[in-house]
Amino acid sequence: MERVRARRTRISTIAIDTEGAAFHEPLVSAKDFGIDGRNYYAHDRNPPYWIAAPGARGELLLRRGAAERLRAVNARLAPEGLKLFVYDAWRPRAVQAFFHDVWVPQELQRRRPELSGAALKEEVGKYWAAPSASPERPAPHATGGAVDITLAWSDGAGVLFMGSLFDDASAISHAAHFEAGDDSSFSAEEARANRRILYWTMTEAGFVNHPNEWWHFSYGDQAWAAQTGAEKALYGLAATGADE
Repeated sequence: MERVRARRTRISTIAIDTEGAAFHEPLVSAKDFGIDGRNYYAHDRNPPYWIAAPGARGELLLRRGAAERLRAVNARLAPEGLKLFVYDAWRPRAVQAFFHDVWVPQELQRRRPELSGAALKEEVGKYWAAPSASPERPAPHATGGAVDITLAWSDGAGVLFMGSLFDDASAISHAAHFEAGDDSSFSAEEARANRRILYWTMTEAGFVNHPNEWWHFSYGDQAWAAQTGAEKALYGLAATGADE
C-alpha cells in the first residue's frame, strides 16, 4: 500500500489525453446501467455529517466507460446474491469545497486539537482532494471516473458490513486496515472478507483503489493512470453543461 500511495503523489504530473475518444465520453446515469445507489451528500441521514451538503445533487453520474465496467461487476456479483451500491460518483465542486475546506478540517481539529497548519492540511488531504477548476489537475470526482461504492444484498436486505462508516477520515478506512493486524473478532473477519470481495471485483474490472479509502475506486482519471502506469489519463473535467 505504501508503494501505491507513493505512486499517487505523481497524479498532478500526469497528462490527460484530450485527443482520445474517452475524453469526450458523456456523463451517464448509474441507474441506466442497472447500478443501485443514493447520493450520500444529498440527504441528511449520512453519518458522520447528518446534513445535506451545499450543492449536492440527487443523481449519480459517471463516465460511460466507468458505468459499463460497473455493470460488468454487477453481473459477476449477481450469482452470489450481491450487487454494487454507489454513494457518490461525479461531484460538483461546491460539495468538494465544503468538505475539503470547511467540514473535515473543522471536525478533525475538534477531535485532534494538536492538528493545525500544514499538519492539518496534510491529514485532510489523505481523504479529500482539493477542489479544482484546472483542466490539467481536476479533482478525481470532477472527472466522472471516480466512484465511492460498497456492496449490498441483491434482495434489498441492505449494504454489507465493511468495518467503518463511509467517509470515516481515519485509519480504519484504509483499504488494508483489517489485513495487517491479528484481530480475529467476528467483526474484523467479516469486514476483511467483504472488503476483499469489493477490492478484487473492482480491480479486476479495471478500476484502481485509493489505499486510504476502501470505498473509493477510479477508472480513467489521473489517479488511475498513476497506479496502472498508463502514459496519460483518459478523463479530464467532465462536461456538465454548468459551471462546476
